[in-house]
Amino acid sequence: MSESGPETEHPHGAHGRPLTRGQKWAEFKKSPYYPATVLVFILAAAAGLFAGSYTYAMANPTPHRIPTAVVSQPDTARGKEFVAAMDKALDASLVIHVFATPAAAREALEEQQVFAIIRSGSRGVALDVASASGAAVAQVLTESAVKVGHALDIPIAVVDVKPLHKGDPRGLALFYITLAAVVIGFVGSTQMKVHAKGLLPPERIAFTIAYALLGGFCIAAVVDWLLGAVQLPFFESWMILSFTMFTTGMVFLMFQTLIGQWAMIPTWGLMVLLGNPSSGGAVSWPLLPSVLGHIGRWLPPGASVNAQHTAVYYQGHQRIFPFLVLAGWALVSCTVFWVGTRRKQGGRDHMPEHEATAT
Repeated sequence: MSESGPETEHPHGAHGRPLTRGQKWAEFKKSPYYPATVLVFILAAAAGLFAGSYTYAMANPTPHRIPTAVVSQPDTARGKEFVAAMDKALDASLVIHVFATPAAAREALEEQQVFAIIRSGSRGVALDVASASGAAVAQVLTESAVKVGHALDIPIAVVDVKPLHKGDPRGLALFYITLAAVVIGFVGSTQMKVHAKGLLPPERIAFTIAYALLGGFCIAAVVDWLLGAVQLPFFESWMILSFTMFTTGMVFLMFQTLIGQWAMIPTWGLMVLLGNPSSGGAVSWPLLPSVLGHIGRWLPPGASVNAQHTAVYYQGHQRIFPFLVLAGWALVSCTVFWVGTRRKQGGRDHMPEHEATAT
């Protein structure tokens, strides 16, 4: 005779039936294994995309569209022959802009409208390149000019009219400092969100400004004062770096407001997978795939590289467009974060941690 009691009850409820597939799935989604499993696949995909995006953009830079100034006076038959042969050697990637005088062509180069100047004369052809506009572009133009000149038996004189700083012979320092500002900008925002949950929207924005200002100063000080890699126009470069850090930090907060805990995915994708390879910092935009070359200028990393590049090498020719791009992203991000967060929280007294304290 068996006794009934709590110990004889069936483990799966009153009817003693095992959990259905749907119930098992529901239990799995409630467990910590579900987000961990999702992250495994996300991180694996991110690794592949990260390697693929940088390899696609930078591993084999090829000329696509190189704006080049040609001085029309004096205009010789041999000069025309040289330009035609250069264009053919570069797979028809030269975009020719004709200027009447060397001074007009040089002004176009200072405004970064062209990457090189071709001047023909009775003694041969002169090619002015600007490594500051892109070391790889200057190298491609120089090598092609020497080969074409040798093939046509035309004397070639190549002059780098905008050389890079001695501490940065490959022209990568500005890309690296921008990369640091971009990554620390949104990583700092994630850490601020984790460790300072009680901040109200205006307070969080204020602290984002604070770490952006201090972080930008430290980046500029280390690269210029400590390492001497690049001679920065210190205040202007500091402000560009800080603006970049603030913008990327606010972009993360915008995505966090919109989609919650998975905000790092679009932030990383936009800033690192797409923004940095297309920024023109490591590979100048004429050598990037055309789509990336156009998209990059509208993203914070590309805008920051452009502003920094002009500040360092083309002083007096700074443009407003990169700052408008950064300001646009910052303004939209701040607005979405502020409005979305206040709708959810209502104020400090309505925040979860303060409700728990009051209870």
